[in-house]
This record gives sequence, C-alpha cells and structure tokens, in this order.
Amino acid sequence: MTPDRPFIGILLMLGFCILAPMGDALAKLLGATIPVALLILVRFAIQAAILLPLCLLLQTSWRITPRMFGLIAIRTLLHIVGIGAMFTSLQYLPLADAVAIAFVMPFIMLLLGHVFLNEEVGPQRLSACAVGFVGTLLVIQPNFANVGAPALLPLVVAVVFALFMLVTRLIAKDIDPIALQAISGTQATTLLIPIFLIWPSAPALAILFETPSTMPLLLALGILGTGAHLLMTWSLRFAPSATLAPMQYLEIPISTVIGWAVFNQLPNGLAAIGIAITIGAGLYIILRERAIAQAQPTAP
Repeated sequence: MTPDRPFIGILLMLGFCILAPMGDALAKLLGATIPVALLILVRFAIQAAILLPLCLLLQTSWRITPRMFGLIAIRTLLHIVGIGAMFTSLQYLPLADAVAIAFVMPFIMLLLGHVFLNEEVGPQRLSACAVGFVGTLLVIQPNFANVGAPALLPLVVAVVFALFMLVTRLIAKDIDPIALQAISGTQATTLLIPIFLIWPSAPALAILFETPSTMPLLLALGILGTGAHLLMTWSLRFAPSATLAPMQYLEIPISTVIGWAVFNQLPNGLAAIGIAITIGAGLYIILRERAIAQAQPTAP
C-alpha cells in the first residue's frame, strides 16, 4: 500500500480541479445539440478506448478480487449517475452556479470519511471547510431558485460524488489507477450501450455522423474526463479524503474563469467575494499540508 504523502495528493487534486471544469464546459456546449445520454456514453467509451490499450502496453496487472470488482462496479454506477446529473444541470444553470451549488460535497465527504474510514478530522480542517463553504454560499446567486427543479441536480451530484470519493478511497491504494479507470470505463460502456439503444434518444446517434465537426469536441470531452479522474484517483492514493475535500473548492473560481471565457458569464460582486474566500481557504490547506509534510522525517 502507498503511504500517505499529502502534498503530492493535493497537487494531483489541483490538476483534477482544472481539468474537470474544462470537461463540464465542453459538456455544456455539446449538450445544446447532443442528448446527455449520448454524451455520457461517449465519455466512458473514450475512457475505455484510451486506457485498455494503455494497460496492455504498460503490462498493468488486472488481478482483482471479487470484492474489489464489486466495489469498482458500485463506483462505476455512482460515476454514471453523478456525471449524468451534472451534465443535465449544465443545460439549465451557468457553469459556476452548478459547481457552486454542488459544493456541499466536501462536508459530506468529511462526515463519510470520519464515520466509515475513521479518518481524522481536526478543528483546522473543519474551520477551513467552513470558511470555504461560506465562500460557496456567496457564489450561489440568490435567484437560483427561479430555475426550478433542475437547480436541485447539483445537490444530487454532491451526494453521489461524495459516495464515489469514499469508495475510491477504499480501493485506490490497492489497485493501479490506470487499471481502475480502464475497468470502470469498460463496465460503464458495457452497461450504457444496451440502455442507450432502448433510450428514446437513441436515434440521436446519427447526430455524430451528421455533424462531424463535433467529433473533436467529443474526443476532447472523453480525454479531459479520463485525465481528470485519473488525477483524482491518484490523489486519493497519497492523501485522505478529509485532506483533499477543501482543495476541491478551487473548482469554483476555475469554473468561473472558464464560464466567463466560454459563455461570457461572470458572477456578481458578492459572488466574487465568495470566490476570493474559497481561494484563500484552499491556499491555506496547501500551505499547511506542505509544512506538515516538510516537518516529517524522510523515510530511509
């Protein structure tokens, strides 16, 4: 098993926080013309297509126990539901708002990590999460309730991905990240193909051939999603979820920048203050964990 190295875990999670909103922005763009069900299928199919050959090339071990296979299957189902809820919410909400509303997830992760994994959650981590959550509340626009029921979808994302992160933490140290993502992508694709074929939007598959200009964007969606979740999985090999939870607040300012650049959407002044607070909380965690790591004696 890989020993905890919090600072490396934080850097990997930072990479996830950059790539994930980029993928969400692509999903929002593509979702205007392509059904969400097709986006999800393509997302996982590309993941499998990239990582299965890579596993063979690197001669990565595929040996897993039945228990491990079951946990990966649960993780895959959670991943499908979480991505589906997020992609759907992006068709109704601005990118930054959807991400911000979903950010009750770190609190859920802290509770799950403490209850089920017996991870230490000290007052400094709780304080940093609380400060970040205050910033999140400021980012959420007061009138988001006017959107209606779709505004609840990011809350579904929060709960599902908190469970997803918990399961990932349970298995991340016992399986190679590339093998994990390859198996997960294969499981998801195998499950989604028959579902998609009987889905009412299945004829929309023709869209891929009628609009070939979308193919590079779909490929980019799969690559970004695959890369982001590889980084997230690797991060959990090096640091507990309680340490990484506050770092994910950085997705909010990154999503805001991408939302402005791609969709010309900017938060108001109150939300800007919230973004500054979340950045401060994230930087505090980075500096604190780096100081702790440097203070620990290096193993011979």
